[in-house]
Amino acid sequence: MKKTLMILAVAGLVELALAAGEPQPVFEDRFEGGLAEGWSWLREHTNYWRLREGALEIRLEPGAAETVKNALVRPAPDRRQGKFAVEVTLRSLAVPTQQYEQAGITWYCDGKPVFKLVKERVDGQLCIIPGRAPMTNETVELRLVVSGEEWLAQYRPDAKGDFQTAAKGKLPPPGDDKVSLQGYHGPPDAEHWLRFDDFRILRLPE
Repeated sequence: MKKTLMILAVAGLVELALAAGEPQPVFEDRFEGGLAEGWSWLREHTNYWRLREGALEIRLEPGAAETVKNALVRPAPDRRQGKFAVEVTLRSLAVPTQQYEQAGITWYCDGKPVFKLVKERVDGQLCIIPGRAPMTNETVELRLVVSGEEWLAQYRPDAKGDFQTAAKGKLPPPGDDKVSLQGYHGPPDAEHWLRFDDFRILRLPE
């Protein structure tokens, strides 16, 4: 009975905060002392990922969206139930050198990658995909906002200032949705590591 009352009280506080226009955390992982519950690996490659200094680091390997190694995956928020933001801070530990070398957030629907918000090297230029906004900063915060079938891709250079909008569009209808942190098209003969930090999912006011 006490547990039920506590859950109802927390839910009531969340609704009050949303009514006041404040985002509410649904899940967060600062990658300190281990991975939080709910994560799983897709094609895990041991020794090519690590937790170091309060961040998740993944070594980029050759591959593509369908063959990516060390994709860290968890259930996505139910976009039928409101508006949500998925946020993570990304830092390149080596300058990307390969065509389409990339890392960031990927959205899966029914087991297939259907959307990505990444920092990527395209034709010699570093940019945010989608939208191809130039992004030469070593660090960038990525923010994917989803609601129903709508998505909004945003970013903040150096994780400072206001979020800038890169692009917007539509996702497939909600299904078995998952969200992933991953990177691929890395060089076969060099160690290009990416740091992921401050991952969180927020419920946003409508």
